[in-house]
Amino acid sequence: MNENNKIKAVTRSNPSTLSAPVGNYSHVTKISGNADIYTFSGQIGTSKEGDLPDNFNEQVANTFQNIKAVLDSQELVADDVIKVNIWATQEIDWDAFYGVWNAFFGEVYPSMTVGYISALGLPEIKLEIEIWAAK
Repeated sequence: MNENNKIKAVTRSNPSTLSAPVGNYSHVTKISGNADIYTFSGQIGTSKEGDLPDNFNEQVANTFQNIKAVLDSQELVADDVIKVNIWATQEIDWDAFYGVWNAFFGEVYPSMTVGYISALGLPEIKLEIEIWAAK
């Protein structure tokens, strides 16, 4: 099928048959049509130079910069993100996190899963975020 003939619709919803989300995410993200699905390796809080700050919230900010860069590399934008998996080795400062999250996603939130775990790939990594996108 010609790329220009693709039909894609991403819709997000929170069914009234269950309680509202406890955070800034959607319970359901539906991809209709003939969209391409993109999966990305988990992104961590390294700077472009490869430095990893010790501060958790700095890792959060860098992680979202890296997510933007990987989306840009595929000509995708935040609205194309359909699923976010977040793994953290310490409690997330939700006020700071949502400051970065809301600046990135606006008010159209993808589906989200959060897990607290004991370790990631290297001891100094405190947060890893995996995204899925569709376009």
